Amino acid sequence: MIIEQEQVKENEVRVKIFKALADPTRLEIIRTLYRNRHEMTCGEVGNHCEASKSNASYHYRTLREAGLIIVRKEGQLKYMSIEFDTFERYLPGFLQTL
Repeated sequence: MIIEQEQVKENEVRVKIFKALADPTRLEIIRTLYRNRHEMTCGEVGNHCEASKSNASYHYRTLREAGLIIVRKEGQLKYMSIEFDTFERYLPGFLQTL
């Protein structure tokens, strides 16, 4: 029973990840973060992906909730980076295909 519950939970995580990645803008955000290999401000990523502030904010939240990015706040700026542990666990090799 415990194993079954863990599998259900793991499946829920996978569904959330795949839904988050099933959007061209969010894929571009991940690609941008991966290729730059360092933290970027939300504004930098948004400019690079040509997304409006409100639209970009929605995409960042979706990626964060799926565990694909880390967002940290410093003063008035928010910095993003890839959550490599999630990709290694659920999508090994995916980032190298970007």
